[in-house]
Order: sequence, then structure tokens, then C-alpha cells
Amino acid sequence: IGDVLITNDGATILKQLEVEHPAARVLVDLAQLQDSEVGDGTTSVVIVAAELLKRGNDLMRNGNLHPTTIISGFRSALKVAVPPLKKNMVTLVNELSDEDLVNAAKTSMSSKILGKEADF
Repeated sequence: IGDVLITNDGATILKQLEVEHPAARVLVDLAQLQDSEVGDGTTSVVIVAAELLKRGNDLMRNGNLHPTTIISGFRSALKVAVPPLKKNMVTLVNELSDEDLVNAAKTSMSSKILGKEADF
């Protein structure tokens, strides 16, 4: 019948898929890149990217827009969206308190390693 895999890790699940569709292959590759670069957030990255693909497809089919026009729009939106995110969402580590750092560590490790044992 096949092997059984039990995990809640999106990257692990996607690695096990035999994907042939080009768009799906992009999503799997994106998840693997996210996992290798950051180590977390693979499911979120795939959900956001899949939604962008869906909306782009809708624009192409229903709005009669050419794919290069849609990509150009996505790039323009990226240029507008990233600067405020960098300005408002990035905090330097040396500006954080010890409590902030412990809470960040608990949050990141609770989903990957410690689970309910996060009170260390």
C-alpha cells in the first residue's frame, strides 16, 4: 500500500509528494526553500503563494489580463508593501528584553520541539 508518515510539518509533507504540475512544483520548491532558509513558516508561505496564483489565474481568465501584466502588478505591489513592513515589523535583537527573547524562543520551539513542555 505504501509508507505511512505522521507529521504536522508542512515541508515534510510536501517533500513526500510526487508533484508533476508546474505550479504545484513551484509551491513545493518554495516550501523547501523556506524550510532551508528559515526553518519554519512553510505552510504559511505555500498558502500565500497559492492564493497569489489563484488570484492571478482569476485575473487571467476573467479579467482577460496577460500573465506578464499580472506579474508586473504583483511586482509593483511588492515594491509598495515591503518598505512599511521592514520599517514597522523588524525589531533588532539588541532592542528586545530578556523576556521578549524567551517568549520568542518559546513560540518558535513550541511548534517544532517542545510542544506542551514549553515552560522551561
